[in-house]
Amino acid sequence: MKILIIEDDTRVAELIKRGLDEQGFETTLAYDGLSGKKLALQYSYDLMITDIILPKMDGIDVCRQIRQVKPDMPIIMLTALGTTDDKVEGFDAGADDYLVKPFEMRELLARIRVLLKRNTKMTNGSGFILRFADLEMNLHTKIVKRGDKEISLTPKEFNLLEYMLHHPERVLSRVEIAEKVWDTHFDTGTNFIDVYINYLRKKIDRDFDQKLIHTKSGMGFVLKSDEL
Repeated sequence: MKILIIEDDTRVAELIKRGLDEQGFETTLAYDGLSGKKLALQYSYDLMITDIILPKMDGIDVCRQIRQVKPDMPIIMLTALGTTDDKVEGFDAGADDYLVKPFEMRELLARIRVLLKRNTKMTNGSGFILRFADLEMNLHTKIVKRGDKEISLTPKEFNLLEYMLHHPERVLSRVEIAEKVWDTHFDTGTNFIDVYINYLRKKIDRDFDQKLIHTKSGMGFVLKSDEL
């Protein structure tokens, strides 16, 4: 497995590289965002790890531009920032996971293995249509429709809705959503899951009389065709 590491702190970069090399990964280092973007677009990597604050081009822009060309490559963002807004911005740019510095190498390795395993399943799986009420998701074309209206979603919004469509009429806790959709442990100090649920509501429910996304107070969220 080939992993691209974009990190301007040489000490941190070398520590990550050494840890991954010891686990049998083939790693490439870039010390600024522009060089990292060029490498990511020029060569084939199974996963990319990038810091957010980088010289020449920040990690958000790197992630966003790479996503346009390689939508399926797993991306983990590293940052010293850990607020809800920071996480939402990273996920909106296309990151699959978010790790706040300082972190333990074994935690990074666990996140990497989960993403690589998930990506292999996606690559080997067959696409199909998911439907609930008048909501339809095409996993091949990534097109989402409600009735005759096509709905534009970010990658994380799409992943969240896909998980809800796989588990309709079942209450999904914030912990479950964090683990299954974001592949991370739910941080009770942030509300990024609620933020994304609200994003989905605005796009899926706002212009329709029948609401599909509901909140179960104190428990989580549910995709349901009638009020709880």
